[in-house]
Amino acid sequence: PPHRPHGGAVPWFPAVGALIGAAVGAVWWGAGRLWPPAVAAALVVAVDLALTGLLHADGLADTADGLVPPLERERRLEVMADPRTGAFGVAALAAALLLRWAAFASREPSVLLVAGLWCASRTVMAVALLALPYARRGGLAAAFRGGPSRPIPLAAAGLVGAAALAAAGAGLIPGLTAVAAVAAGGALVLWLAMRRVGGYTGDVLGGAGMVGETAGLVAAAARW
Repeated sequence: PPHRPHGGAVPWFPAVGALIGAAVGAVWWGAGRLWPPAVAAALVVAVDLALTGLLHADGLADTADGLVPPLERERRLEVMADPRTGAFGVAALAAALLLRWAAFASREPSVLLVAGLWCASRTVMAVALLALPYARRGGLAAAFRGGPSRPIPLAAAGLVGAAALAAAGAGLIPGLTAVAAVAAGGALVLWLAMRRVGGYTGDVLGGAGMVGETAGLVAAAARW
């Protein structure tokens, strides 16, 4: 049977994110040598969805359905727990996937850039787990609580590592800007969750990661 998540895994989130990002970046690099940029970008998006088991994509859709429309707090949590996807979720997920595809297709492949952005997104998730309240009882994400609670050192180490990777892969200014965009995008989702449901859920963490990564990719694709 699968192992139940536990708090001791949280400090490893940034490193795991960097490894997943490196794998995604390697696919981007290899596909870019076999296919045109648009096809390579589509393959990269598909591989990333497969590597994450669609968990973050599902989290983004559920988060949009629960946090965006005008609902009462308890109803928002019920909507996020519902496996069905509504119009807000479909729109948010479609927009994120389209932006990710366009960003990948718009610049030269860089393994280190993706490793840095994915490291930053998991850093945001880890800090949220340690620093913010959980919005509901039970749930998968609740199992990560109870580990060592040092959000500031973890945030500093994760973001410095992410910035170093991204800067090495895309240049100093584009890399740093892209990592800042990841942090800002993820923080925006977490801020909205705090205002509307009083904390995070597993879906919110996934949604924050997806939004952050997408913002980082779009920033890296700018005409620097």
